[in-house]
Amino acid sequence: MLQRVIMIIVILGIVLGGGYYAFQQLIPPPEQEMAGPVYSTQPVTRGDIRVGVDITGPLNPSRGGGLQVEYRPSSIGVSSYIIESLLVEEGDPVRQGQVVAVLDSPDLYSKIKNLEDEISSKRKYLADLLDVGVDELTGVNPARGITMRAPIDGRVIGLVVEEGTEVGQGQTVARIVDDSRFKMTVNMTSGEFKQAKKGELVILRFPQFDTMVEAKVVDINPNSMPMKSSELNLTADGSVNSGLESYEHIYKATIEGKNPGLIQPGMIAQVGFAGILAESSEKVDINNLDARWLRYRAKVDGFVKEERIFNRAEGIATVVYVREMEMVKAGDPIVSMAGKEVQQDIENRLEELRRLEADLFDLQSQIELLEVRAPMDGIVASIEKQPGQSLHPGEWFGYIYNTSDMRLWGQVDDVDVLLVQQGAPVQVTVDALPGKVFEGTVEMVDTMGTDHNGITRFGVNIKVVGSVELRPGMQAKAHVEAGSAENVLLVPLESIFEEDGQTKVEILESSGIPKVVSVQLGLMNHRVAEVKSGLEEGQLVITGSTADLLPSQRIKSNDILLPVNEESDGSQNSNANAESLN
Repeated sequence: MLQRVIMIIVILGIVLGGGYYAFQQLIPPPEQEMAGPVYSTQPVTRGDIRVGVDITGPLNPSRGGGLQVEYRPSSIGVSSYIIESLLVEEGDPVRQGQVVAVLDSPDLYSKIKNLEDEISSKRKYLADLLDVGVDELTGVNPARGITMRAPIDGRVIGLVVEEGTEVGQGQTVARIVDDSRFKMTVNMTSGEFKQAKKGELVILRFPQFDTMVEAKVVDINPNSMPMKSSELNLTADGSVNSGLESYEHIYKATIEGKNPGLIQPGMIAQVGFAGILAESSEKVDINNLDARWLRYRAKVDGFVKEERIFNRAEGIATVVYVREMEMVKAGDPIVSMAGKEVQQDIENRLEELRRLEADLFDLQSQIELLEVRAPMDGIVASIEKQPGQSLHPGEWFGYIYNTSDMRLWGQVDDVDVLLVQQGAPVQVTVDALPGKVFEGTVEMVDTMGTDHNGITRFGVNIKVVGSVELRPGMQAKAHVEAGSAENVLLVPLESIFEEDGQTKVEILESSGIPKVVSVQLGLMNHRVAEVKSGLEEGQLVITGSTADLLPSQRIKSNDILLPVNEESDGSQNSNANAESLN
């Protein structure tokens, strides 16, 4: 019995002792009573401050356009094209003026070639008709009529018109000949042909002259031809010998020589081949050469340079500038033709040329349409045609978004809206392009807000200078500049309070006693505020104290006076020099 009582007493002692120990552990020890509140302070510093508002929203193109074949009205233009190749795909970025498609139009090139040939032919004909250069047709006066000019230097022969006479179209008005050199066609037998050489010196004996005349073989026809003996046996006066008609195979050669002054077309001469080259004739006396005289005489055909002047339009000879046998220079006027028919004909031909040249310019300008170019910087949204398909002038075959000029629309609350001014600069960033900053401008700010779940919101429209890297619908963040200041006094926001309608802060004096002072503030961001008056650099502003703690709160650290300064986003901000209070 005694043992049981003892056991009960021991158990009760253990329970009571353990309960007391647990009670002592749950109850915190009494804190040391402080003499006064402890303050968290931060010095007034000098630095820079920037104020802005951040707005988020999607990017959207301000305008778009179409990929299309340009349409140019033309009566002779191309009616359709074929897509030869597409150089872009949907989603590709493009620059303004970049070739996005190449078209084909064989019909266009054939029309240009035919028209060029027609214009060239008509211009040459009209230039010859007016006796001017092709490039001089623009300045021609139709009222002056036609002036026929000498095509070469030479002598006027066979002039058949007088002033006032009517001249038909195609009639020969005169011939201009350069009689300084003559030409002849000589007839050779087979044996003579075998000995003849191109460039060989030729001696001519004219019955009208006492001396020999030099000439030179300039061409030999290697093919023979049959000729009548009556055509070959020329007498000294140029007539043919009559007799029994026969045929002979003859070879022909052309000779040319310098006219001593009296040789005229139709004159007959005996022809002798000297057997030496004409270049050697200066070293020998041709009168003493033993030449191989040809069987048949030859007739002077004419002169080396000889041009006929034809009248190319019916009219009346108004002025005859030359006389028969007169020497003229190339370009000298010979005869002028005038009349209503001539003027009207010239005007009609000039007008036709102008119309054809305008049509040619129109066709040539359409060649550049074969390369379809992007009308703006942007992104290809869609392509609705494929290579091989046809397109008509003016037809759209795709669409493009412009990304060089984009818009961002977002909202701000009724506090920040006062900081967002129309025309304010904006810096825009997108998550998809880290490190890239796009410039922008506030284009419009709503003057009336709308309620969103009890919060008033104002719409802001921002114009963004974009690039081909941007895509419609990208989420963007815009930072609207609201002001900045450099080298100004700054205090943390947590030190500022209002009392009696005035902005104030508490400063901790060197004696350890707090003092309330009024301040005038300037710019303010989410960390610091600019102080324009009321404080000096280095003064300690109170950001908190133990007097503000609730009974259940306590200071977690005694290290409450360690100053910390921090810079961020180009602004110098101040942090509390004490750890957080609970």
